[in-house]
Amino acid sequence: MQSSDGIILLDPHPRKIERIFDEATRRRLERLGRVVWHDGTPASDEHLERHLPHTIALIGQSALDRARLDRAPRLRAVFNVESNFLPNVDYAECHRRGIPVLSTAPVYARPVAEMVLAMAISLARRMHEADAALRVGKEFKGDNHDSFLLHGKPLAIVGLGNTGRALLPLLRPFTREILVHDPWIDAAVLRGQDVVPVTLDECFARARVVFLLAAVTSENAGRIGARQFASMAPGSVVILASRAALVNFPELLDAARRGHIRAGIDVWPEEPIPKDEPGRHVPNTLVQAHRCGSVPEIQPLIGRIVVDDLENILAGRPPERCQRANLETVSKLRSIPVGQWSLSDTGGAPRRG
Repeated sequence: MQSSDGIILLDPHPRKIERIFDEATRRRLERLGRVVWHDGTPASDEHLERHLPHTIALIGQSALDRARLDRAPRLRAVFNVESNFLPNVDYAECHRRGIPVLSTAPVYARPVAEMVLAMAISLARRMHEADAALRVGKEFKGDNHDSFLLHGKPLAIVGLGNTGRALLPLLRPFTREILVHDPWIDAAVLRGQDVVPVTLDECFARARVVFLLAAVTSENAGRIGARQFASMAPGSVVILASRAALVNFPELLDAARRGHIRAGIDVWPEEPIPKDEPGRHVPNTLVQAHRCGSVPEIQPLIGRIVVDDLENILAGRPPERCQRANLETVSKLRSIPVGQWSLSDTGGAPRRG
């Protein structure tokens, strides 16, 4: 593709350029325009303002309100490489101007899917507990009285987004009864994917394992709690791997503490996780520190899918590899990594934390 005379502006913090753009991908990107590389820290307002008038693509998490968009008349695309849709962009104005706002979230789907399946198996068979016991001189031996197989059991997914769709083929060898709750997807579409559309409450009442993979929105934050956990068969498994705000976190811990459920937790109300976080010491849990998607080999894929889609956009074709912000739903999202973004109020402008 012939190089554009426009600027491709990078502001990828907290991502490191060397990790997401290998040499071959850098060369591809540089063929598309004049790349202004910036790494290590968030780009300053002065740096951004200097280049915005000639910018055709922004790769990063820079704040883009309407006034700033007015100063970027050539902008063709915005790529969030932090891999969330953050409250840093005027999505409605981008939509009105035909500027796609894209996230590299799809690269994390497969590693998260593999990890949550592994967590579910470990909790069902108490593998992690048997390992810990053996290391301190104890043995589970044949005491598997409360272990169970995933095979033949109803399994449920809450949120059939990137990760949920990646998890589906991994679950199919275990069961023909995969329950899905996702209010953003029509039931007929779900049935077309050979899953059973159900209500949120049905997921917990019917499934032996529930995978919580939904985005957090203004409508579902904290909605899952004691009532849903109480409806599960004793010893059932809940895997929390999207955002902690999806559940009433103390009630999740309480259900595990009482032994009614087993919980696999990868995301927390506060990250980094405080030393005094109660969830560090609750029995019947398998805990991780937000690492389900952290596999080094997938990092270069972030850069590749950005360049793939930028090539498409500059050639007049639609983006196909990244996830596009949907105006009807993005305003409801509450996916704000702790310590990076905050809002002055519910309608305020984003600022770096």
